[in-house]
Amino acid sequence: MADDTPSPAPLAGIRVVEFSHMVMGPSIGVILADLGADVVKVEPPGGDQTRTLLGSGAGYFPMFNRNKRSICLDLKSAAGLAEAKALCLAADVVIENYRPGTLDRLGLAYATLAELNPRLIYCSAKGFLKGPYENRTALDEVTQMMGGLAYMTGPPGRPLRAGSSVVDITGGMFGVIGILAALEQRHRTGAGSYVKCSLYETTAFLVGQHIAQKAVTGQAAKPMPVRISAWAIYDVFETKNDGEQLFVGVVSDGQWQTFCRDFGLDDLAARPEWATNNQRVLARDEILPRVQALFRSVPRDELVAKLESSGLPFAPIVRPDELIDDAHLNAAGGMIDVTMADGSIARLPALPLEIDGGRPGLWRDLPRSDAQGDEIRRDWQL
Repeated sequence: MADDTPSPAPLAGIRVVEFSHMVMGPSIGVILADLGADVVKVEPPGGDQTRTLLGSGAGYFPMFNRNKRSICLDLKSAAGLAEAKALCLAADVVIENYRPGTLDRLGLAYATLAELNPRLIYCSAKGFLKGPYENRTALDEVTQMMGGLAYMTGPPGRPLRAGSSVVDITGGMFGVIGILAALEQRHRTGAGSYVKCSLYETTAFLVGQHIAQKAVTGQAAKPMPVRISAWAIYDVFETKNDGEQLFVGVVSDGQWQTFCRDFGLDDLAARPEWATNNQRVLARDEILPRVQALFRSVPRDELVAKLESSGLPFAPIVRPDELIDDAHLNAAGGMIDVTMADGSIARLPALPLEIDGGRPGLWRDLPRSDAQGDEIRRDWQL
């Protein structure tokens, strides 16, 4: 259950108003909230529709809205709009991820609010930054497709989105970086800033290594399933247990020697023509069948024990829901228990940070729609 205060809470005292739904905007808000900011989530009457999404969207609300307070306001009414404006004028930070121009038409644009609250930091999470595409409607999957990430993820001819809202979340992280930079600048100047983060440019940043690869090699990067690996052993291997797989990476000459020694492959280590990484990459077709046959003859648990003692990079292949019972994540505050709408408890990942040895945790449970409306009005003196 929730603690009384956040620990650590580096953003305690920072007031944030969040006009957002889905993933990108809420991901900005949850990071700030986990770090101790007072994040007020403004929802429409009846609550954010993200609360009731089905299928792959069912986990959006519980994952990205802990540690926030909820208030429902009808922005189409004069009274609701007046309260929303009052919140913004009392805030340090405003977050919004609606379609371009939506809040502008309501009189809640940055320029309008900054005249009355010059210390305000206003973060817009959009599909695109300035340019010809600026007013297009975008989604995570749209920008994965047009930004080259889907091309790199799937096999040739079968573009495939990544198995998470990776651009929404990473774009939100860039929004947080911008907000924190603006807060530091405000310490020096006393003035707020307008911050804008985006899906498309985030996607371009994520595939920047592949753009650079062509600049170095002169050849376009191939999709990851058929890429030429930078290492000879960097693959998923079948084990003796039917259906149980293991990823293993051997990414240095020292690791190659360790791998060969611990797995009885001394004859491979002794070959001078395979002494360096690039030589082994060119010999992958000769090396991999030997390693594949070895791994298929050994149970996965035995392989895991040997790889762990060797200090080599490895990973079993698991489903996301299996992380609930992960010993490491549960050892030191890596998972947080939140109360779902039906009263059940869900264990979800904490913010992936340690500050002074502590993990940001839960200090406000998932808010029910408008549950803190009166409390917010009192605290923020609306």
